[in-house]
Amino acid sequence: MKFTLTEKLHMTQAYDDAGNVHAVTVLRAPGVVVTDVRTKDKNGYEGVQVAMDEQKLERVAKPELGAFAGKGYKTVREFRTSVGDIQKGASIKADIFQAGDVVTASGLTKAKGFQGVVKLHGFKGGWDQHGQKHSHRELGSIGGGGRAGGRVVRGKKMPARMGGKRVTVKNLNIFAVDAEKGFILVSGAVPGRRGTIIELRSIDK
Repeated sequence: MKFTLTEKLHMTQAYDDAGNVHAVTVLRAPGVVVTDVRTKDKNGYEGVQVAMDEQKLERVAKPELGAFAGKGYKTVREFRTSVGDIQKGASIKADIFQAGDVVTASGLTKAKGFQGVVKLHGFKGGWDQHGQKHSHRELGSIGGGGRAGGRVVRGKKMPARMGGKRVTVKNLNIFAVDAEKGFILVSGAVPGRRGTIIELRSIDK
């Protein structure tokens, strides 16, 4: 499995060789450093810990300095995958992917705060004729009437926090890779706002 960490920059349009336009997401891929390798003998599973973007040393805790050989990083992630011949300290660049690769993108969606049922769940709201007062976007009855003994049933759609959750989008195609500048263009949209850390991985068939 091929993998790396990227930062979502923006969406734009790009043309293929046939002149067709595609919506693509531009990801910054400066490259990652393998900071640790997990093995079944030592950790009980196989995985690779990678880090991206070095951090100022005064902002790094002492345990992290010890774990990362005197360096600090802004972003650290772990991929559960077979280790193979990957060694600690190795560097993984954007050119690990090529145009046409099918990848999976994971990241945090946009956080939109505490929202009502109309925006969060798509409720249509109350009627808009005579007698309606201050309840155009209210939830309505949430229990009673003998249903479930008068209790509020588990899983009832109610106001809550919206977004800010980890989402994985599968079967995205790599449109282009600029290894020199460190950019990866992915066809379609990936989760999150600008600046979101996106984990890219591909499953070798």
